[in-house]
Amino acid sequence: MTDPDSNPIPSGVRAIAVLFALCGLYLGVAGLLMLLQPGSISMVVGAPLLFGLELSGPNMFLLMALVGAGIAWGLMRRINLIRHVALIIAIAGVVMLVPPVSAATVMVQPGALIRGGLGIIIRVIVAWYLSQGHIADQFKALTRTT
Repeated sequence: MTDPDSNPIPSGVRAIAVLFALCGLYLGVAGLLMLLQPGSISMVVGAPLLFGLELSGPNMFLLMALVGAGIAWGLMRRINLIRHVALIIAIAGVVMLVPPVSAATVMVQPGALIRGGLGIIIRVIVAWYLSQGHIADQFKALTRTT
């Protein structure tokens, strides 16, 4: 196994891992609040991240919180499969945000357009960064021996 100090984790990977961890923390707290105090918050709070899955209830919030935490952990450990999963999630997020942004444009809703547009921009940046060759090489450079 290579020495971790000789090959530090890129700052962008750290930032993306923090982003996934924060999303996981947000969903986890929301899910726990729904379970512990039913009716205290609406399931709509998960809509920006869950795209319809929030209707499955607090258990889906907790499951997706685990997924977010797992992706953050995997990115910090530079597991290449997790990099691909994060890429797929970012791209799927872009695809899922196109209809709301289009609707906000047609209906002239600047707030929704800005939120949706920023969501698309962040997801495109994540996908672009994780798909760069030198970043992919960082994930492949670590040889794991057991």
